[in-house]
Amino acid sequence: MASILRVNTLTDASSNNSTAMSTINQGTAKAWANLNGTGTIALRDSFNVASITDDGTGDYDFTYTNAMGNINYSIQMGNSFTSTSAWACNNSGGEVPTTAFWNMNIFDRNGSAQDATYAYFGINGDLA
Repeated sequence: MASILRVNTLTDASSNNSTAMSTINQGTAKAWANLNGTGTIALRDSFNVASITDDGTGDYDFTYTNAMGNINYSIQMGNSFTSTSAWACNNSGGEVPTTAFWNMNIFDRNGSAQDATYAYFGINGDLA
């Protein structure tokens, strides 16, 4: 039989630090990924990511395992590279994020699409 623990606040053993459950629920990442975006793309590690798709150079789709509650969530993106070119991540592929999906695009400083050895993202918001 499953158990349910109902609390309003979590406190450490010394009772010096406490956090409201609403802060924990609303303040944790709802999805994140570390992607190898070169060659055959692959997730190095992830949370709440059901699948990834390579749509072409520097163009990646991510589908969530558990949907977001609405499309008003926050996406943080990043990437790393070994060249001297400045790179940027964005969601400019014309694909609007949905509650179940979003698209990442990576470009060099000249605006050319580039695959990234490491591409990262984190999602904050409300799950459905």
